[in-house]
Amino acid sequence: MPDTGDNFVPPLIASRFASHSESSVLPLHLAQHKQEVQHHRQKSLLNTTSNIELGHLPSTTDRGPNPEDFELNDDFSDWSEHSEDVPLVEGATSRSQMRRSTKKQKSNKSLKNLSIETGHQNGHLNGHAEGNGNMIEHRKKHVPGENEVKDAYLARQDFSLDNDPPTITPATPHMVEISFSDLPRQDKRNFLLLCLLYFLQGIPMGLAAGSVPFLLKKYLSYGQIGVFSLAIYPYSLKLLWSPIVDAVWSQRFGRRKSWITPIQTISGLSMIYLGGRIDHMMEAAGNSGDSGVWSFTGWWFLLVFLCATQDIAVDGWAISLLSIQNISYASTAQTVGLTAGSFLSHTVFLALQAPEFPNAWFRTIPQDYGLVTLGGYMKFWGYIYLVVTLGLAILKKEEKTRERDSIAEVYRSMWAVLKLKNIITICIIHLIAKLGFVTNEAVTNLKLLDKGFGQANMALVVLIDFPFEIGLGYYAGQWSTKYTPLRLWCWAFVARLIAAVFAQFTIMIYPVAVGEAVPLWYMITVIVEHVYSTFMSTIMFVAVSAFHARIADPAIGGTYMTLLATVSNLGGTFPKFFILKFVDMFTSATCNPPTTAELAKLTLADGITPVTSAFSCALEAEKHRCIDGGGTCVMHRDGYYITNIVFVIIGAITFWLYIEKKALALQALPLRAWRVASGEQGGYARVVG
Repeated sequence: MPDTGDNFVPPLIASRFASHSESSVLPLHLAQHKQEVQHHRQKSLLNTTSNIELGHLPSTTDRGPNPEDFELNDDFSDWSEHSEDVPLVEGATSRSQMRRSTKKQKSNKSLKNLSIETGHQNGHLNGHAEGNGNMIEHRKKHVPGENEVKDAYLARQDFSLDNDPPTITPATPHMVEISFSDLPRQDKRNFLLLCLLYFLQGIPMGLAAGSVPFLLKKYLSYGQIGVFSLAIYPYSLKLLWSPIVDAVWSQRFGRRKSWITPIQTISGLSMIYLGGRIDHMMEAAGNSGDSGVWSFTGWWFLLVFLCATQDIAVDGWAISLLSIQNISYASTAQTVGLTAGSFLSHTVFLALQAPEFPNAWFRTIPQDYGLVTLGGYMKFWGYIYLVVTLGLAILKKEEKTRERDSIAEVYRSMWAVLKLKNIITICIIHLIAKLGFVTNEAVTNLKLLDKGFGQANMALVVLIDFPFEIGLGYYAGQWSTKYTPLRLWCWAFVARLIAAVFAQFTIMIYPVAVGEAVPLWYMITVIVEHVYSTFMSTIMFVAVSAFHARIADPAIGGTYMTLLATVSNLGGTFPKFFILKFVDMFTSATCNPPTTAELAKLTLADGITPVTSAFSCALEAEKHRCIDGGGTCVMHRDGYYITNIVFVIIGAITFWLYIEKKALALQALPLRAWRVASGEQGGYARVVG
């Protein structure tokens, strides 16, 4: 044995992949090995897919091969043949490490080296590690290091380079199917709490996205309602501030309660304030022109912003509230809560607010008002917000944690994902894909109300559509697996364009004048059109969500999924403002004044001036002034028809010239095309290969 002054380190670990030859021995000091394992855990060097060098033990000075040095289709036997060129890890040179190594030798004299031998066919895309022999000898009392875990993973028969190599993490409990009745008592309570929190989010969201635009129709033009559509933008842009919600919080009060409690308090107070003034604000929005609309929109923008921020905090809390084996109930709570809240504020509220529904079912003497008003409804739920928030602050204890996410790191990972060429392509697809049918979704129901269809009838249509949407969504999930997500998405895209044309045809054949009862055959036609359009929308949503889940990089899965969902939502949100403006722009209507004989018979309300000359009544305010003054508003050109047809044509052209080809090409890409890899300095780079 050499002198102690030679800094000799005895071999304690032997690990090397070879093709068909005897395994080589790699000297590595145990203490240095532990340091390197800890170092690599922090750097997460194994989170790349395409830059794995089989049989290579990285060190602090050796970062492994560059991903540009080989293709995933290469045979890894070539790497084995040149294994001698791989530099060995240098041993520790300090005397303290030498003394620790000597002690370890004395206590581990009987330990054997570890050697792994695999076949040479591992390395092709989607190939499997089918080695000629897997010989693993573990030393007694030896805890596997990171490299041994990597070697064992690569030797598995189900290994594929389309999957990310594992990091050293605690074992995940097995996911099992368990009914709600069999959940632990704590999980049941937390599940119901999540349902309640998501339900509260759905209340103002159902109003902002559903009921309020219907109620504004008698005050505002289509273009002004387009301005109000900006109020729901925060839900499509919450990714921009979600890292702040995850990183800034009070350790004393709790990571999630630090945000949920104040946000819900402000939301409740805002709803109480708006509830007391909402009727006056809606009238002022119509009478004050664009300035009143922007002021009214600002209040709802604030309310939706609060809901979106609460959603970020609740989403994060859901992961820790439920046991890991029952974590799937988090998405169930979100679906149940948000759907129930939105359904109550949209469908049920519209039915109860319209006088026709209670007059037909609850009253013996008809009245000209409904069972509930928008102001009373908002104030009621504002107080419920405050009561729930007080109970949450006092009764619910949050688990203490010292973990803090890095805001800069999350933003860096978002930027790294956005720079991927394929992500840029799918973002472009998301931003232009809904142009063809956004007119149908934003204007058709408003046009039905304009024709005289009535709020009660519209609420009935949505009520009938709701179970179809839920039930048919189940089959959409099955089809996305059977036919591949984006292929199914493309089929639904074409069907959704047809639905937009069908919707326009439904408006064109409206059979009766304003105020007359809608015949049964037309009611059935509207229901069929609505169910068909909603079903195609559900298929596209389920299919693209399945594709997002497939391509998301697990290393930054939350950021990846949220980014894609945000862009997809934005593609359906931002065009509404312009679409509704175009409807007003292309509409042409003239108010004809009453004749002298008709004017003599008119009985006008106080403050109303009779119409004496013709003027344009294309906008809602001018239309009301015309009718109130005894005039007749004659439509020459309906901007809805022009806008819908133009954008259906745009949607068809962009689909067949760009969207379909690109979508199917993205579907065929391997998973490595969607990955980003951690760099040496903590940054991110595209995985190539």
